Amino acid sequence: MIYGSMSMMIFILASGYLFTVYLLLALAKRTGTKTVPTSLPSSAKGKHKQEMSVRAKVTQAVNSQ
Repeated sequence: MIYGSMSMMIFILASGYLFTVYLLLALAKRTGTKTVPTSLPSSAKGKHKQEMSVRAKVTQAVNSQ
């Protein structure tokens, strides 16, 4: 009858859901591993602090609008 193909539809939807969750978890894992190293060379430390202060000023300017 009409419910004959319903079990196949449930299987397809469940498979699609699991595949989507798998892709999202893989994406989250990939973006979570991109961190800034804590031990920077002495020449890069000043640059990093300057970049952070510029970033803070830009954030403040954007938030104030």
